[in-house]
Amino acid sequence: MNDATRSDAEAIERLRGAGPCLTCIAIGGAAAVAVVASFVYLGIDFRALFARESLGSMARFVREFFPPDVSSDFLARAAWGAIQTLAVSALGTLLAMGAGAALALPASGRFGITLRQLARFLLNFLRSVPELVWAVLMVLAVGLGPFAGVMALALHTTGVLGRLFGETLENVPPLPEDALAEAGSGPVAAFAYGSLPLVWPQWLAYSLYRWEMNIRMAAILGFVGAGGLGQMLYFHLSLFQQAQAATVIGAMFILVFIVDTASSRLRRGLAPAYA
Repeated sequence: MNDATRSDAEAIERLRGAGPCLTCIAIGGAAAVAVVASFVYLGIDFRALFARESLGSMARFVREFFPPDVSSDFLARAAWGAIQTLAVSALGTLLAMGAGAALALPASGRFGITLRQLARFLLNFLRSVPELVWAVLMVLAVGLGPFAGVMALALHTTGVLGRLFGETLENVPPLPEDALAEAGSGPVAAFAYGSLPLVWPQWLAYSLYRWEMNIRMAAILGFVGAGGLGQMLYFHLSLFQQAQAATVIGAMFILVFIVDTASSRLRRGLAPAYA
């Protein structure tokens, strides 16, 4: 038996001889108590939820969504809402990519500790406010419509992408940029040709993933007046027009499926570049 095998065998024996993990048991017990206490505090009545009357009401509500409204006029309106939702998510993500990249430079410590702390504080603040809250604020600031949705997505996504971009910059090898700087290149050229090519594929992959998420969120933001399919869905549900709401939900599913599939393929294509 060689030394490596002997060391592995000794480590396994030590693990077998060790007692139970008291910390793990304590954490697991505390989590179980918290879950039980949450159900008791919220007063969830599962018997009422699964009672015959409740199940019958839910079944009737679901039946009202069928058949969906597939008239040519309403399908055209749903298609226009889907295009609007797609545009809101794409523009919000693009704005966030630019702002996030700009804030990632100081957040990675390239301009001193003071600007690093300020940039990180701003990024933390932007992403700590949910998109729906940003949307409500933007609706109050700029009025109802897609522009409020674009701004809400851009503000929150800037905080997320800026943090991810900054961490990527911190982990990039400094040698290519340092070599260009020592050869006489300016700081902008050294960064553009030394570090940016190393982080750009991963930045793009992060952005595509956030775009997938923003498609879903753009549809939800319509509930607070930010346009797109969400606003259509809220309108028809408010009028108890379930057939039209079913068509809008179907349009949401198709839009999300198409964008998710396209984004996943693009990210798989980028994988060798940053693996």
